Amino acid sequence: MIEQPLPDLEAWVAYFREANLPVLRHTVQELERMRENAENVNGRVLSATILRDPMMTLRVLGYIETNRRARQTTDITTIERAIMMIGITPFFRDFQDLPQIENQLKPYPQALLGMLKVIHRARRAAQWARDWAIVRHDLDVDEITLAALLHDMAELLMWCFAPRIAIKVRDTQIADRTRRSADIQTEIYGIPLYQLKMGLAETWHLPQLLSQLMDSKNAENPRVRNVKLAVDLARHSANSWSDAALPDDLNGIRELLRINQQTLVRRLGLDETTSTMLLAMDDTPEQNDSVSRSSEAP
Repeated sequence: MIEQPLPDLEAWVAYFREANLPVLRHTVQELERMRENAENVNGRVLSATILRDPMMTLRVLGYIETNRRARQTTDITTIERAIMMIGITPFFRDFQDLPQIENQLKPYPQALLGMLKVIHRARRAAQWARDWAIVRHDLDVDEITLAALLHDMAELLMWCFAPRIAIKVRDTQIADRTRRSADIQTEIYGIPLYQLKMGLAETWHLPQLLSQLMDSKNAENPRVRNVKLAVDLARHSANSWSDAALPDDLNGIRELLRINQQTLVRRLGLDETTSTMLLAMDDTPEQNDSVSRSSEAP
């Protein structure tokens, strides 16, 4: 475990480049269950299990890069395609005896809770990003889903390998919600997590498209904005559905999807109390959706 901040970005990247990434215990249990019936497992079912766990997802992408064939010139940008390339039998052969997050963080219960909260947040972001990509008729919704799931991978790694420092960052953020997260990260970690994320994407040779989708500096691109808005909504709503940043988030989503507040709230799949509160926050004029009803998910 890292007890003190490393000296610079290069040192952080070098550390995580060699790290043995742990995965959720539930992921290990699900893979073992499927391994017993491997002949009846298909790539879609297997990829769905992997995509519930951002750390397992990173392990699979790393495996693909490590085992890249010389003749392979096209990046693998979705987990289902990665499974197709690996093959079901080789996958179960090469992904055994995986380290578990719960074991690694057993001495740090606060860090384990923080880690699980970020994983839950990443899942929500991926779910919303996927839904909005479908509304937008995106050419590949799986790419959008993957980018949203991994957008905060640097934060996950800090919880997992620098738990005491991550707790200090969290406590500082809670103590002063007005401070920018990047400033707090720079003060305590010595670097903003955005730089670590992009540095790791490069050193791990993550697909270039995936790196672009996770880079908020490209937010003029609708696909990147799709990812960023889902991540922002997941982060701010995790604080509270009355978070001061939510009105801007919701306005951005409405503009991206060209829908009104009522349709947006319905698509978010929230409980009745929260939905009513969000509808009351709408200060925009009544307008018709430009997205047809037929494009909405049931």
